[in-house]
Amino acid sequence: MSAIKKQTIIMTFGTFDGVHKGHLNFFKQAKKITPKSFLVVSVARDKNVLKIKGRLPTLNERKRVNLIKKFKMIDKVVLSGIRNHIPHIIKENPDILALGYDQKAYVKNIKKDLKNKGLLVKVVRLKPYKEKIYKNNLLKIKR
Repeated sequence: MSAIKKQTIIMTFGTFDGVHKGHLNFFKQAKKITPKSFLVVSVARDKNVLKIKGRLPTLNERKRVNLIKKFKMIDKVVLSGIRNHIPHIIKENPDILALGYDQKAYVKNIKKDLKNKGLLVKVVRLKPYKEKIYKNNLLKIKR
């Protein structure tokens, strides 16, 4: 009898106020971390985007979730926590957190914070994709 290898749950995070080639590359990199991956994308809440970026996203959180759900390489889309980002991560029980090269908010002690709650995760930083071109604040993207 052969054992069935369980999928590795990989979780990513972002605002995704429109999607460009940099985002697609981000998803592909996350998905390729392990051969049997299950990709969970956490979409930032409007309130948290305002807090971090100082402005509301163009698309509201529901529209951004629906936009991300259209991509077949993504297995599950969730909304982030409102006051605390830890519980929604624990609920998804990821094996790996795949962070963007420029993601700084909420991630400083993420591995330690999750370990304190009983969740051991590997944290991986993904590489930028033409970072001088594919950055939302530099683009006028179709939404």
